[in-house]
Amino acid sequence: MAQTATLPRCPLSKKCGGCQLQNMSYERQLAYKQEKVISLLGRYHRVSPIVGMDFPYHYRNKVQAAFALTRRREILSGVYQSSTHRIVKVDSCQIEDQTADKIVVSIRRMLPEFQMLPYQEDSRKGFLRHVLIRRGFTSGQVMVVLVAAHPIFPLKKRFVQALLERHPEITTVVLNINPHKTSMVLGDREEVLHGVGYIEDTLCGCVFRISPRSFYQINPTQTEKLYGKAIELAGLTGKEAVLDAYCGIGTIGLIAAKSAGQVVGVEVNGDAVRDARVNAKRNNIKNAHFIEADAGKYMVALAEEGQHIDVVFMDPPRAGSDMPFLNSLITLAPKKVVYISCNPETQARDLRVLTKNGYRVTYIQPFDMFPHTQHIECVVCLEKK
Repeated sequence: MAQTATLPRCPLSKKCGGCQLQNMSYERQLAYKQEKVISLLGRYHRVSPIVGMDFPYHYRNKVQAAFALTRRREILSGVYQSSTHRIVKVDSCQIEDQTADKIVVSIRRMLPEFQMLPYQEDSRKGFLRHVLIRRGFTSGQVMVVLVAAHPIFPLKKRFVQALLERHPEITTVVLNINPHKTSMVLGDREEVLHGVGYIEDTLCGCVFRISPRSFYQINPTQTEKLYGKAIELAGLTGKEAVLDAYCGIGTIGLIAAKSAGQVVGVEVNGDAVRDARVNAKRNNIKNAHFIEADAGKYMVALAEEGQHIDVVFMDPPRAGSDMPFLNSLITLAPKKVVYISCNPETQARDLRVLTKNGYRVTYIQPFDMFPHTQHIECVVCLEKK
């Protein structure tokens, strides 16, 4: 079990609802999560002890703040209360990056000075909807994304200049336009107001470009451990053909490419594929290629062509995989499948399918990627019987 420093309990824990386990000591949280994984996955194999954090605070390198105007004309910034659309005012969060929190507070205080109002969904008036901040854990680079309801921003140069004077650590500022009535934070249009419009960070020895809409794990300390275990379980010798399904910006695939023969990453998000290709060039990795496609359909095509894949890495969203994908995986029949999941419940459902169709589980390792919350990350290795 990890030895941890203890911070005072967050005064917003009951209002916010984001940290559901804060009433437990961290050691008890780890034990609770271990028990949960055993109850869900223990029938397939022995579950290794969960990997916790030495200091489970301020680990989120991505901070997302919503903005609103109260009836008293007070500007709020913070998070949506769990299962509601009500914003809880947050100045400092015990699991968020401290630099990012300070920048959000600065932006909130600057709005009246620049005659800017938060967007109001009911009247469809106002300007600023959200602020998204990403900070490179290794690089220290900081990206600020201002999510606005429309592109009319007359004082943008002065605003950005004032923000940089308060926070010279900011390396890029992006204006994102989201005019739609939607729960999605980011819109499709972007304008770079300062810097290059993205940041870079280093993970497992590879440098990754992270743009506003890129998926990138929010806890880099634990991600290094998780990906290291995933590569170890794959047992790569330098000769294998590897498929990275749901590859995102290419993190797992590019790290694996150092030990594999060939890597193909497949991702349906075109923005992520473009970032993955840039990342391959940035790291001078020539044995990894990235394709914009549905991973399941791509695997079916490979199987029909008689192509051979040795290892498949899969890291699906919380909903897990669907039957077309799993059937495609069974048809392709790789020797090994390394399944990374942020939801052991859907992972258990998918393992049931794979173990009935020629695979056996050989290793299960949970990681605490999100201390103080209910979420658990888990990597499972399956081998062809």
